[in-house]
Amino acid sequence: MTTVTFAIGGMHCAACAVRNERTLLKTPGVREANVNLGTRRARVEFDETAVSGAALREAVVDNGYEVRDDDAADHRQLLREEVQTARWRAAAAIVLAIPVMLLAMADIALPWTYLGRNASAWVEAVLSTIVILGLGRDFHRGMLMQARNGAANMDTLISLGTLAALFYSLWGMYVGSPHLYFETGAVIAALILLGRYFEARSRGQAGDAIEKLMELGAKSARVIRDGQEQDIPIEQVQIGDLLQVRPGEKVPVDGKVASSSSRVDESMLTGESMPVAKAVGDDVFGATINVSGAFQMTATKIGEDTVLTQIVRMVSEAQGNKAPIQKLADRVSGIFVPIVLGIALATAIGWYLGTGDIARSFVPAVAVLLIACPCSLGLATPTAIMVGTGVGARRGILIKDGEALERGRKIDVVVLDKTGTLTEGRPAVTDIVTVNASVTQDDSLRISGSLERLSVHPPSQAFVRAADERNTALAAVDDFENIAGKGVRGRIGNAPVIVGNIRLMREEGVSVDEAASQIEAREARAETAVLVAGNRELIGIISIADALKSDAKAAIEALHAEGIATAMITGDNVKTARAIADRVGIEEVFAEVLPQDKAEQVKGLQGRGRRVAFVGDGINDAPALAQADLGIAIGTGTDIAIEAGNIVLVKGSPLKIIEALRLSRLTFRTIKQNLFWAFFYNIAAIPLAALGFLNPMIAAGAMAISSVSVVGNSLRIRRQKLV
Repeated sequence: MTTVTFAIGGMHCAACAVRNERTLLKTPGVREANVNLGTRRARVEFDETAVSGAALREAVVDNGYEVRDDDAADHRQLLREEVQTARWRAAAAIVLAIPVMLLAMADIALPWTYLGRNASAWVEAVLSTIVILGLGRDFHRGMLMQARNGAANMDTLISLGTLAALFYSLWGMYVGSPHLYFETGAVIAALILLGRYFEARSRGQAGDAIEKLMELGAKSARVIRDGQEQDIPIEQVQIGDLLQVRPGEKVPVDGKVASSSSRVDESMLTGESMPVAKAVGDDVFGATINVSGAFQMTATKIGEDTVLTQIVRMVSEAQGNKAPIQKLADRVSGIFVPIVLGIALATAIGWYLGTGDIARSFVPAVAVLLIACPCSLGLATPTAIMVGTGVGARRGILIKDGEALERGRKIDVVVLDKTGTLTEGRPAVTDIVTVNASVTQDDSLRISGSLERLSVHPPSQAFVRAADERNTALAAVDDFENIAGKGVRGRIGNAPVIVGNIRLMREEGVSVDEAASQIEAREARAETAVLVAGNRELIGIISIADALKSDAKAAIEALHAEGIATAMITGDNVKTARAIADRVGIEEVFAEVLPQDKAEQVKGLQGRGRRVAFVGDGINDAPALAQADLGIAIGTGTDIAIEAGNIVLVKGSPLKIIEALRLSRLTFRTIKQNLFWAFFYNIAAIPLAALGFLNPMIAAGAMAISSVSVVGNSLRIRRQKLV
């Protein structure tokens, strides 16, 4: 399977998006298709052995729409051109429609006549024709394209309404009728063109998060080659290049500090304003700002592989996806226009049968055509998602899709992996106790460091760092074995050695009874007691501790204030886990959980009817992230965990968890408000128009306002406080 994304031009309402989506889904070889009215994009997953990308584009073209490559720069340029075109067309239409409206409504007679009609009628006819057929030509072109394919959309409603007003009035002039509706058609076209301008401008504001993110990137880099500094375009930077970064400059690409130190403002990634200290070997990321001190860095990721580009890609994909709640609106939109056409026809027939007057039956039928607004249905969800994901990206919260937003608002318990989520994820050796008088602290450290440097356990590097700090030489290890959730074992020389928890020691036949009190004392202090054994005898106890993150307690308190329960999951023993949980206020603890069993614990909570969010950062967290109703991956963790998460927190601050959940709830609440307004508007307005209570001009204005109000409500998300 492969995925292709392309832009679609000419879509003006939800019916357009639904029609294109159905066409793509019917194409053999297509597994999934998503056409988004808000972004004007299609994203299609298909089997390239069964169908080509060109054939998919052709299917959309056959529907009467334009297809463009999904180049971000081109897309922004096209949007700017769309706004400019919409602006001048709306302005010209208003300038021309105002005289028509004044002449008709004030019943102004000009001092000359032509072919038996006052000149004012001819002025109205000419100006209305320019507005309706000239400036409003896209309405009629869209209607003809849809009619050719046996379909209808919002262009059909607008075109029929404005053409009916124009041609009825021209016919009235010919037969000498006193009832002319030139001003109705001209004002309707002008109002709808004005509404499309506001809508295009608002959509640009709703989707500008990606553009702003892309603008953050550096345009050039200062590379050091053959001892000489030279400025080069960012596109020419290669992996391995040595780059100079001066104070106040943007870090050009992702890399590692090669010399010197500094502080870097990473707020564009994390949403946090405090600069981060960087020393030799630390990671730095493109588009962040070097605050103080010059340093040299080695480029490790460039182009499409940088963190900034991955964030842009993730936000773009999220904005192109639909929330499940949108499916109802799509189903309604698919049959909306034919139903409105039927209601308009029935209205005209009913009024004619009741009054016998064609003119009186014409007005309410046109009002029905113009008051209906499938556009607001199509914009209700995507505009809110566009704004919500954009706000999240600026705050270091990457939301992968609309479904994550819908899931986030239902969460009632958050399960947090301890290491790297609540703690810094950098355990340190705090104490070494020897149990055997013939063995020194350095002996225990040498054994543990030698084994643990081969381990994948999160705390393993604590032993290696401690050995390095004490200048303790490490030994070669044979027959090394990593035992998940328990420890490691191997052989140094001829002696079998084991480093791990009390469970592993007992399984290996090592007596630990004499150390029980010391182990309990360390566990009560929230330290982890790691036992060291040689030749099946306990020789030492090494205490390690992982400092809690400074905002962990505040994050848990904020979750509880929102009515969300908390739980912690860890491989630590019960006493250590309980001590840590008590320090931050976590209610439920799952201790001594093996990595492969984390997903089972999540499943157990779900079996009790809970809606679970799981927060983790490690490879072994991926199954639990996937099992949870909402997976929140810490961006400082592994790529596998990030891939499994529905939401990614760029920085591992626990407070970002509550921000993400609040943003999910706010965005979904906005979607529901938008959909309620869109449905309520159409349900209430169409009967009023059919009964003759709405003038067609008022109907056209209301329809334009309906679309703009939906987008405007979505933009309110930007102004809401999350913390």
